[in-house]
Amino acid sequence: MIWEIIGDALRISALAGFGIAGILTVLIWKQNLRTRVTYTRLVVQAVASAALFYLFSKPIPLSYYLLLFPLTLFFGRLYCGWLCPFGFLMDLISQLKRIFRKTYRILPDRLNKSLHKLRYLLLLFFLLLPILLWIMDPPPNPDLAVVKLQYLIGPFQPYTVLIDPIMPLVVPWTSPFSFNSIYFNYPYAQNIVTYVSGDFGLAIAVVFVGLTLMSSLLFRRPWCRFCPTGSSLAILNRLKGFKWAPLLYIEKNEEKCKDCEVCKIACPMQVSELCEQKNGKIASSQCILCARCVESCPHPDAIKLKMARKALFKSRNSAGKIPKWIRKLILRSK
Repeated sequence: MIWEIIGDALRISALAGFGIAGILTVLIWKQNLRTRVTYTRLVVQAVASAALFYLFSKPIPLSYYLLLFPLTLFFGRLYCGWLCPFGFLMDLISQLKRIFRKTYRILPDRLNKSLHKLRYLLLLFFLLLPILLWIMDPPPNPDLAVVKLQYLIGPFQPYTVLIDPIMPLVVPWTSPFSFNSIYFNYPYAQNIVTYVSGDFGLAIAVVFVGLTLMSSLLFRRPWCRFCPTGSSLAILNRLKGFKWAPLLYIEKNEEKCKDCEVCKIACPMQVSELCEQKNGKIASSQCILCARCVESCPHPDAIKLKMARKALFKSRNSAGKIPKWIRKLILRSK
């Protein structure tokens, strides 16, 4: 037992060491302040994916991972922006597009906000689906305790829909998607196969994977706009009694802002509050705290990433220069 604990501690220390080394390499290698945060985030996402693979290789009940959600009260959607394996995949696609100098399309504001509202309907649907199925095909002797048990550990476990993006893309167990004994996981694909059994369910899962990957080539973080997990992570901060939360947030200084809208264009989620809100904490459940707005802003101290009122990162003076890829997006959005 003691050797197992020591082994776990050494593996975790090694992961942390790789993460720190990667971040230091980025800080030394990248002289361009505009991309330092982006590459640092990619390093953190890679280490987080490896750490999640290790955690899921342990006999930890899936329901324990739901403890992540109360943490959003303090850190908002930090998980979505910096740790999510699915988000990591979409960010890698973004980097490939930048290498080939391909720009993304901009969604109209009305459509973008509608997609964000759709995520709450999707969350409600998945949570109520087991109950609807039970009503359509009730057991001969209904028992409330049995219903609760089926809701938590039955064949249709609604909370697995929330956990799916937490799972790594390569998993330590057998799955329907494999190559050379390497088993892959794609968010929600396993749930589709579970809910819709047989070849038809597998076909729907393949179509879902294809559509989300193709949309990632056209738009930045497309699934994040209506992800049920993202909605559940953000829902606490929408309640009136929790307006003070989260402790980690983006803040805008109206006096330093020049209304150039670079922040909104650079934002992968197209958070409109960055432009619409005049001053103070950006109160948006869409924000994933990726800090793209901060590193892209050409005006010093106009936007800051803060933790408990202390600035962790702030926009720097770049003589008002706007990167070429952002200028292309601005022209395309007009």
